Amino acid sequence: MSQIIKDGKDTIIFATKEDHQSPSKVILSPPEPDQRPGHIFPDGSINWKYPSLQITGPCKMLFKEAFTCYHYSQEESKGMECREKATATKTCMKQYPKVYSKFLNAIEKAGETVKNEKTNS
Repeated sequence: MSQIIKDGKDTIIFATKEDHQSPSKVILSPPEPDQRPGHIFPDGSINWKYPSLQITGPCKMLFKEAFTCYHYSQEESKGMECREKATATKTCMKQYPKVYSKFLNAIEKAGETVKNEKTNS
């Protein structure tokens, strides 16, 4: 027979061989939405483990520098001082389209949205 132990926020389940012979009846609920950190932690720091920030490959450090610059920007027009870093990141990513195709598509879509918003204003 399985044993379930609650340890703070964690649930530990010890299963026996017999438990594995039939489908589990244990229902695990996801954490409350406010407990799931987004791309920015409540203290204002960047959550580099957030899925959309999990960038790898040759442009990783350029991306981190550009994102960090933008996030901590104090300019009235947020991120204006980060344009060179953002451009360098995008240029780097274009050199590796197989690695960064999803990211480049997201950048293009975001750019189209901004253009449409400016046109409709």
